[in-house]
Amino acid sequence: MATALITGASNGIGLELAKIHASKGDDLVLVARNETKLKVLKTELEQKFKVKVFVIGKDLSEQNAAQQVYDETKKQNIQIDYLINNAGFGDFGMFVETDWNKELQMINLNITTLTQFTKLYLKDMVQRRKGRIMNVASTAAFQSVPTMAVYYATKAFVLSFSEAIDNEVSDKSISVTALCPGATESGFQAAAAMEESALVKGKKLPSSKEVAEYGYKAMMNGKTVAIHSVMNWLMANLVRFTPRALVVKITRKLQDKAH
Repeated sequence: MATALITGASNGIGLELAKIHASKGDDLVLVARNETKLKVLKTELEQKFKVKVFVIGKDLSEQNAAQQVYDETKKQNIQIDYLINNAGFGDFGMFVETDWNKELQMINLNITTLTQFTKLYLKDMVQRRKGRIMNVASTAAFQSVPTMAVYYATKAFVLSFSEAIDNEVSDKSISVTALCPGATESGFQAAAAMEESALVKGKKLPSSKEVAEYGYKAMMNGKTVAIHSVMNWLMANLVRFTPRALVVKITRKLQDKAH
């Protein structure tokens, strides 16, 4: 019996990944700020799939949150076979006008906590010579974007970090997958206050379920970089052959509010 730890499991892609793992018979450790939502999900999954679900209500943007979660799983004697670092958020606006405390929380969550989780659980996986990690990056990882400068930079870190660590552990029967979805119907846009941007306004976005199913398969197949949808793959790779200054101008236009 395998166990998956999923962060940001109370909604969006994390919630759908929890359902997928439970449907495969995996036990779960679900982590998010909203413990009430997690408890409702726990009841649903345990009744439907007869799996064990352990819930940890935790603000993962706080310092050393990953260590506290790791210590709790150790205390409960839970072995983590799949680590899914899904929790993350963005913010929309000119850097000089955005809130520093929110950006610090973003960096802590999107980078620091993800990296610490990977460090802690990877050591156990290396000892067992078995395990899989999925770090949810984004197509945002492939270019810098005005009006969401810090968020895009955090996702570039996630992609770069995941690729390097996957290489380091490739001879130990462990894989690290960077899942790179594009804009997704997940509640992210509302949290980032970007519903009015040309990138998402009026667009038919893929569902969290579609992205989660794609990500699950990619992780189980040991794929290092998994870019959801052909169009996203083309866009992510096209920027490699386009002058960087031009890419920034184009992405700025896409981010600006749709008229």
